[in-house]
Amino acid sequence: MAATMIETFERFARQHLPVFDSLGIRVEPLSPNLVRMRLPFNAASLRPGGTIAGPTMMALADVAFYGLLLTRDPGATEAVTTSMTINFLRRPEPADLIAEATLLKHGRRLAVGEVRIAAEGITEPLAHVVCTYALPPSPLRARTDAEVS
Repeated sequence: MAATMIETFERFARQHLPVFDSLGIRVEPLSPNLVRMRLPFNAASLRPGGTIAGPTMMALADVAFYGLLLTRDPGATEAVTTSMTINFLRRPEPADLIAEATLLKHGRRLAVGEVRIAAEGITEPLAHVVCTYALPPSPLRARTDAEVS
């Protein structure tokens, strides 16, 4: 999507997601249907055996899905991760990681999506992630809930 959407998300992430800058995550295409983020290789992300650490891949997946959610629902800045399931499919060799996030469901209270993580230049995924976020109540829904009580 437009460069301004990417710039807006990157500015927000730098202010509110310290892991975004500390890992050096970069946003590539950003649209309501797909977000692609790149994690440049950094030797500090390696664990013994020369493989990229799982928590590094989990952080990338979480940021990618959050970015996707905000393109779909800009008012969901206070959304929080409630569940993240990751399946590590292959050993990640030292390389840039690419995360592609897609939305599966965006309801009133929850958003569910998946993130595919691959290494630069390799088509087979390294990890498959399913994320669930709890969405903050919208002002309209909060008013409706109060009226019902």
